Amino acid sequence: QVQLVESGGGLVQAGGSLRLSCAASGRTFTSYALGWFRQAPGKEREFVAAIRWSGTTTSYADSVKGRFTVSRDNAKNTGYLQMGSLEPEDTATYYCAAGRSSSLYPPTRGYQYDYWGQGTQVTVSS
Repeated sequence: QVQLVESGGGLVQAGGSLRLSCAASGRTFTSYALGWFRQAPGKEREFVAAIRWSGTTTSYADSVKGRFTVSRDNAKNTGYLQMGSLEPEDTATYYCAAGRSSSLYPPTRGYQYDYWGQGTQVTVSS
């Protein structure tokens, strides 16, 4: 089992920045790819970004490329999502997830992740 706890969400004006954190406990965090997903009210959950277990490769949704950066510190069992140039369309509950993957690039589909956090709310005002 891997337990994940997100933090860092909040209310920010358009154009602002936030950094989300995902603290992991339980099984060895370094064995898992880390993904970030979000879900806005009335919409389906969507992929945002992911990072391989080693931190060597990343994947991003087109909507956040160039604005968001995913990273991890395996020594601290923590993952991060640095969000910049935020837009009202980024408003959602953000979830981190952990999943085993041997692929060169981290998985981008929700079903490929085994463990999920409880989510943190990000609200971007215009």
